[in-house]
Amino acid sequence: MSASPESRPAEAGLVSAQFHRVRRSKVRFREGARPPSREAARRPAHVARMLALAHHVESVIARGLVASAADVAGQLGFTRARVTHLLDLQLLAPDIQEEVLFLEAVDGEEPLSERSLRAIAHAGTWEVQRERWREVKASF
Repeated sequence: MSASPESRPAEAGLVSAQFHRVRRSKVRFREGARPPSREAARRPAHVARMLALAHHVESVIARGLVASAADVAGQLGFTRARVTHLLDLQLLAPDIQEEVLFLEAVDGEEPLSERSLRAIAHAGTWEVQRERWREVKASF
């Protein structure tokens, strides 16, 4: 029993087109050329924001607006240990602090962790800190 030409499926052909993803949450493809790539998203690095917060906390304590770091911890919802970690960032040499404040996270990629920065802060003298900072900075 042979099928008539009208009932046979059309021959499969190769479709050539460019497709690109429209949104991340739902996968939809749109025909056409890919839109131009966006600029890299830049924002201050996490360690830069934490160092700035440490300076702000120290300033608030020095002006007498809060009695101690423990009071700051209670107001911010941090533990006292976390506030101590933040304040330890101020042990860094001033030139290192300046460089840290200008660090940027590009497309969500942080240049270094706060833990590694605190390790530099606890390294000892500013000269030793600078030496370790040069080593860490070479990696990013």
